[in-house]
Amino acid sequence: MLKIKDLEVSFKTGDGLFKAVKNISFSLNKGETIGIVGESGSGKSVTSLALMRLLNTEQAIIKGEVLLNGVCLCKIPEAEMRHIRGNRMAMIFQEPMTSLNPVLTCGFQLTEAIRLHLGVSKAEAKAKTIELFKEVQLPRPEAIFDSYPHQISGGQKQRVMIAMALCCNPEILIADEPTTALDVTVQKTIIELLLSLKATRHMSLIFISHDLGVIKEIADRVMVMYKGEIVEEAKVSDLFANPQHPYTKGLLACRPSPRQHLKKLPIVADFFDGDNPADTPSTTIESIRLKYHYPSQEIEDRKAALYKQSPLLKIDELSTWFPVKNGLFGQSTKVVKAVNNVSFNVYPGETLGLVGESGCGKTTLGRTILRLIEPTAGNISFENTDLRSLKKNDLREIRRNIQIIFQDPYSSLNPRLTVGQSLMEPLQIHQFYTSDTKRKKHVFDLLERVNLSPDHFNRYPHEFSGGQRQRIVIARALALQPKFIICDESVSALDVSVQAQVLNLIRELQEEFRLTYIFISHDLAVIKHISDRMMVMNKGEIIETGYPDDIYYRPKEAYTKNLIASIPQG
Repeated sequence: MLKIKDLEVSFKTGDGLFKAVKNISFSLNKGETIGIVGESGSGKSVTSLALMRLLNTEQAIIKGEVLLNGVCLCKIPEAEMRHIRGNRMAMIFQEPMTSLNPVLTCGFQLTEAIRLHLGVSKAEAKAKTIELFKEVQLPRPEAIFDSYPHQISGGQKQRVMIAMALCCNPEILIADEPTTALDVTVQKTIIELLLSLKATRHMSLIFISHDLGVIKEIADRVMVMYKGEIVEEAKVSDLFANPQHPYTKGLLACRPSPRQHLKKLPIVADFFDGDNPADTPSTTIESIRLKYHYPSQEIEDRKAALYKQSPLLKIDELSTWFPVKNGLFGQSTKVVKAVNNVSFNVYPGETLGLVGESGCGKTTLGRTILRLIEPTAGNISFENTDLRSLKKNDLREIRRNIQIIFQDPYSSLNPRLTVGQSLMEPLQIHQFYTSDTKRKKHVFDLLERVNLSPDHFNRYPHEFSGGQRQRIVIARALALQPKFIICDESVSALDVSVQAQVLNLIRELQEEFRLTYIFISHDLAVIKHISDRMMVMNKGEIIETGYPDDIYYRPKEAYTKNLIASIPQG
């Protein structure tokens, strides 16, 4: 029903034309799901936007043909294309928060689309919207109709976007990274929902992702994109059983596997190096994983060495509650127990993993330990110093030894400061070294240590990719030579290949500088790979603590079992 012939998309830049998509051809059959996989910048989203004719023609030059049931979409007038969008082809965009209008209610945004395309009355549009909200399994559909996007969770926003895409009963649905940065449990329900809707509505689906594990769950056929080209295309079963292209092998290998112990995660560069993968000798995933195998005896020796020490950090009955002001005159009538009566120890050189869904209190716990959020009750002891009793100046001094890597590297870097200035600033505040010349040399060393170049010193954050920005934030956390770092979802929104590089870097830095980590994530596969011990958090409480293998293979709580069952089995 959809046929793409020699599609090419080029963008006008100051340096001439940049080819984002290079002569790709494929077809989509009725009722079929095609998965398009590749890293950021491989051309996946540009391809989908070109199919929908949503690219700015003043900036983009599009060549080739897009045929929908024999009609070339590239040649029809915009008014006719506007009718096809929504009615016959619809798209779920990557980031629901930026795709939904923050000043309009969720219900209004759907009824607007329904009335525009179907020409029905306001009451009929509202009834259809409520019906769609029920179909995408949104809780309290009537309440969500009157809610604004910021008042609902990420998974619920994604369901609103799916409902909007389905409102005109399209024949083809394009889903662009609809599960990126969602909890694994929410991701699983969104995938199940899309498969169910596809079956009941007899739709065709193009599902775009950077994660082959997710693609395996949903697609019939897979296309792997690399630098704007389709480098491999096969049925899902064939591709996973026998990947041919070195890039595909790299993508398959670099996702943490909960069933294997690896000292280091494979990366794409293990399978080929340079611009021409075809010239690379064949390497198997098994051979690379065997090379990075983490022997059980080494793990046991590490445990014995770690846990015979005295704890570096002691948390005792820590609570952080937030008042909800909804009584008369804005009085607090109840509290949200974001962190509730939590106790644990962290040992020198250990990585303690903290896993749980969004909203369970992980980030609040991390920030409370640093006193970026003041605790309600409990004790925080770092190197036998009571952090809760410290005054502001003493706390600033001790924060040299306790650093945090925030979840979003872009919003935690000042866009008006160069990378060099951002890294120099903490050194100047804490008076590290006697001159800026020595500080600059230290910053150059830091950049090289996180696999960046001293040439990056004078660049601004927007000039870097997501993975590079994450490395900059890691370098800033290391600048003051701390003993303890809290990594808050520091790999959650990265491509699996970049995620593998950052996880390897975090482990290398731990060995080199004897760092201690609390590693926070909603992804149990990542936590199991990186952690010496792990804690499972739910509704502000630690419900389970233990060694990764014990929790993965012998979980005690139903919540933990659900998290494990939601891991994509790539």
